[in-house]
Amino acid sequence: MATLRVVLDTNVLLSGLAYPASTPGKILNAWRHGSVEVLLSQYILDELRRVLPRLTHRHGLDSSEIEDLVDILSIQAEVIEPADSPESALRDTNDQPILGTLLAALPDSKADYLITGDKDLLQLADRYPIVTPAQFWAAHGGL
Repeated sequence: MATLRVVLDTNVLLSGLAYPASTPGKILNAWRHGSVEVLLSQYILDELRRVLPRLTHRHGLDSSEIEDLVDILSIQAEVIEPADSPESALRDTNDQPILGTLLAALPDSKADYLITGDKDLLQLADRYPIVTPAQFWAAHGGL
């Protein structure tokens, strides 16, 4: 069976890093072990770089360790350019580049899913392969 290829939203990365035993943490662990391949965009990496310092109380990383972590993630992931295709159904314009990453990844990189906890993005699940971490893990947790 081919390895699943997924786009991880920033909130899944943050949850997985802050709570390793959580479902997002299990997804990151599967990525570390090569069970899934992850696609990210520079936008997602930059958002992660911006938000991680606010969670220092959870992960204990200082600013240079956060930089190193984001660099490692950018090397381990396939970094792609988001497609520029505005989705009028999205309330939050900050979600456009996340959806754009999925849209770019579908034809070119053969992504299987966008995994997110974002309710606005999840509302588009009838049109795009968008799932929650729990839905993904329920379907593919035996990776």
